[in-house]
Amino acid sequence: MEWHVTDAQSLAIIDREIGDHIFSPAEFEIVRRVIYATADFEYRSLIRFSERALQAGAAALAARSTIVVDVPMVQVGISPTIQNTFANPVYCSMEALTRPQKDKSRAAWGIETLARRYPEGIFVVGQAQTALIALVELIEAEEIRPALVIGTPSGFVDVDVAKERLNDSLVSHIRIDGRKGSAVVASAIVNGLVDLAWQAYGQDTNGVG
Repeated sequence: MEWHVTDAQSLAIIDREIGDHIFSPAEFEIVRRVIYATADFEYRSLIRFSERALQAGAAALAARSTIVVDVPMVQVGISPTIQNTFANPVYCSMEALTRPQKDKSRAAWGIETLARRYPEGIFVVGQAQTALIALVELIEAEEIRPALVIGTPSGFVDVDVAKERLNDSLVSHIRIDGRKGSAVVASAIVNGLVDLAWQAYGQDTNGVG
């Protein structure tokens, strides 16, 4: 992202208010991006990183892995950053051509379809709880093995269960615990990860693809 003076001032406030923390430098960059996007400091205690999640995600981005998102808002939120760096393909589950299903939402059926097409991709579920459940079921059935899953949907009914199942799946992931989350949070995480990955891999991949 292109930073301006007000952005730097806001990040300085975030750094000051958070104070001491246990995050690695890379993890903290993601955390502060989420807080900057939401103005909600509670995310400091809600965001969870699986072991080596950032390394796995950065490597997958540099390898031009396909990114699958659940809703257009996430696609719009991350596309400029992606296009200006690694230029990974980005597909949205809501736009996937699928057969109508009565027992599944459009997002769930779409992400299931795309997951089978790109089983080792990067999956970003920012809003649709049903899409996260469908994705976790495919992982549990060992039908897919994503490079990284970012799960941040909000909800009141079983959304925390879906996130716990993601945690238990042993797939590299970044999630928001509890009821909170949104497509804005998911976009902030992806954009922060892309910037970190570009710093690490950009010189090697610039001009490729």
